[in-house]
Amino acid sequence: MSDNYLIAGVDEVGRGPLVGDVVTAAVILDPNKPILGLNDSKKLSEKKRNLLFDEIIENASSWSIGRANPQEIDQLNILHATMLAMKRAVEGLSIQPDFVKVDGNRCPDWQYASEAIVKGDGSVAEISAASIIAKVTRDREMAELHLQYPEYGFNQHKGYPTKAHLLRLAELGPTKEYRMSFKPVQQVLIQKNGVIHAV
Repeated sequence: MSDNYLIAGVDEVGRGPLVGDVVTAAVILDPNKPILGLNDSKKLSEKKRNLLFDEIIENASSWSIGRANPQEIDQLNILHATMLAMKRAVEGLSIQPDFVKVDGNRCPDWQYASEAIVKGDGSVAEISAASIIAKVTRDREMAELHLQYPEYGFNQHKGYPTKAHLLRLAELGPTKEYRMSFKPVQQVLIQKNGVIHAV
């Protein structure tokens, strides 16, 4: 393997939430600029994630964000939408990798030589970096959505179906940013008026 063999790490955040995009990131690290403290983003404090986010943005050889929006999720289903978002992330890199390491148990159907690694976000530096970029990006988007709809509490639950979120959803109904195909959202729509539409 040559010194300039480029490995990209890919991870996603947001398969489980009821609202917003599924966000993926692809990162190629620079071997000459090591970043200390990389780990699964869920195991890091918000403060540490934000610090590492800035460091990755500054020092990585290349990074890119891919996403699929709620309409695409509803049309394709969450698995296929996530695969599409991963593909978009890698295609968006300014330099294309020789090999892609993907967190999880499957890779998208793409032209890249790749490997799926279960719990790779805690064991592969490139995937850890992608995990951090994706999570910080999505969390910030949920904070922005909270400013738009403060009554839903998106800054707290980040769109995940917590008890508090489900109560607010039942009371207020879904906004257009919700994933209408997800069961808790469908149940609320049917209970409210028997038809599916967003407020």
